[in-house]
Amino acid sequence: MKKLLLIAAAVLAGASGLRAEEYTAISPDGKITVTVSTAPELRWSVTREGERLLDASRIGMKIAGAEPFGAAPVVRRAERRRIDERSTAPVPTKFRTLHDRCEELLLTFRGGWAVRFRVYDNGAVYRFETARKGTVDIESETAELNFAADFETLWPREENPDFISHCEAFFDRKHLSELDAKRYAYLPVWFSSPRGTRMVVTETDLEDYPCLFLFGGEGHSLRAQFPPVVLEARLREGSDRNEELVKKAPYIARTRGTRTFPWRVVTIDPDDRALLENNLAYQLASKPVEGDASWVRPGKISWEWWHSLNIYGVDFRSGVNTATYKYYIDFAAKYGIDYILLDEGWSVSTLNIKEPRREIDLGELIRHGREKGVGVVLWTLWNPMKKDLEGILDTYRDWGVKGIKIDFMQRSDQEMVRFYDEIARAAFDRGLIVDFHGSFKPAGLQRKYPNVLSFEGVYGMEHDKCSTDISPVHDCTLPFTRMVAGPMDYTPGATRNATRADFAISWDNPMSQGTRAHQAALYVVFESPLQMLCDSPSHYLREAEFTAFIAAVPTVWDETVGLAASVGEYAAVARRSGEKWYIGAITDWTARTLEAPLKFLDGGRYRMKVFADGVNADRIARDYRTETREVTRDDAIALRMAPGGGWAAVLEPVK
Repeated sequence: MKKLLLIAAAVLAGASGLRAEEYTAISPDGKITVTVSTAPELRWSVTREGERLLDASRIGMKIAGAEPFGAAPVVRRAERRRIDERSTAPVPTKFRTLHDRCEELLLTFRGGWAVRFRVYDNGAVYRFETARKGTVDIESETAELNFAADFETLWPREENPDFISHCEAFFDRKHLSELDAKRYAYLPVWFSSPRGTRMVVTETDLEDYPCLFLFGGEGHSLRAQFPPVVLEARLREGSDRNEELVKKAPYIARTRGTRTFPWRVVTIDPDDRALLENNLAYQLASKPVEGDASWVRPGKISWEWWHSLNIYGVDFRSGVNTATYKYYIDFAAKYGIDYILLDEGWSVSTLNIKEPRREIDLGELIRHGREKGVGVVLWTLWNPMKKDLEGILDTYRDWGVKGIKIDFMQRSDQEMVRFYDEIARAAFDRGLIVDFHGSFKPAGLQRKYPNVLSFEGVYGMEHDKCSTDISPVHDCTLPFTRMVAGPMDYTPGATRNATRADFAISWDNPMSQGTRAHQAALYVVFESPLQMLCDSPSHYLREAEFTAFIAAVPTVWDETVGLAASVGEYAAVARRSGEKWYIGAITDWTARTLEAPLKFLDGGRYRMKVFADGVNADRIARDYRTETREVTRDDAIALRMAPGGGWAAVLEPVK
């Protein structure tokens, strides 16, 4: 009763024109508190269990021709409510049932704008909302993060002045005070307080608005910048995909005057293990568009670019031709793999993506795939798609293609964000799945359009062809950085596995760093409803036990449980699909044993099939062992891993 009176008092204070200067919202478990101050300007701060995380940090927005939002704001109304709602994810990456449970504070200000804050048990978020006539130009948005101490961070290596980037980060571990003002971070970004509280900053429900970038160089404070609207761009001389920006607008967005803006998300967890379960970025995104999505088919896809179409033991010359791709289809059918991908090179040119090369009978491939239950997905460059989106997608639909992998967008400005939405919508209307490459991170589009199954925006295993960066240390970093934003097309599945000493770069015959069991575990640890098998079918056919194991791992999950984690060192997770549970664990270059209690299991006995490092995996990375035994929820199992190793298992109820 007392709380209701306080809420009513806050509402009445706003309605009667009184100037309350401070408002609070508290998470349902009482641990996280957001404080919003309105004098002399709009700021927010965050604490968790008495630990100060964010000191007062300015937020605001400047619309052309209007007074700046956030400067001496006048509150018209303050409303609080408790939200406790459940919904179902059509294509779930962590949880099928979404539990949106939080306290919400909505502050409505004089001038036709508002800010909506929400506080969850695992994070705090806010977004701007406007109610203005016609179209407006957003000149700038203020978003500060004034951390309460010299937090640690994992900061990407990036400093392109035009924000042109594939958003494929290799991370440097630094303190905030060490950041260079010229090096920005695209989202998401991981932080750790001196007491070990984990925070990840990202955004979601991004629509018709540019991506947010963070800059440091100001002690413990970060500030946001946004790419301006691009008025004119052109391809660089000699390139079919790389642009130079010729003319930019003095504003970051031209948009509807009445709308909601992206959620600014700060996840807050006590440790890295809890971060593995954090699903805020997905659950805050727009609900799925209306329309039948039952046709959307998550699954695995056999990919040929990584291994340069190198197959062997056949009576034809491998390459970009009908016989080779039929071989991929037959392999996929044998192991229940849903799709094959024809990557760059299938069309007569990268700019003409409506005409196959003469060596490929695409109609026959689609027919053969349909007969075998395997769909065909086509790579596309974004430039020609931009010019003829509907015409190209109509052609693909009429051919019987199942989806597209669209590549090399590289930009994060408003026009490009809008184009992502246009692609997703047009593909959804035509029954096509989408995999975004050369892209920024997921920002809610995959919930709005269930046919959007994955995004790159990750420094993935394709770079094993040309660098030494994609190590087990990097693998153990991604679940706490890039993956927090959503699914990532990392492309696991290598069969040529190497220790740190044995690894060598080879463009046409690439290998992976770490063990064979490490590769198997990635299918459980890494999230992507469209998960690649990157290696040659010829290798897979000779490694039947490994191939059968990874092909059977689902790509969508009903439930996720973090088991053990330390960023850059190890990650262990359990995921449920139907009645079965899957466990995946990976380690850096340190051999280690993790203990995993099985309390997440229901009662009864489970048959556990293990795929783990062999006794000699520290010297021969492809060495693995398998075993099968029965376990119950009362057991705690030892996950033993070699340097660069992994451990994976499937647990099925014993009937």
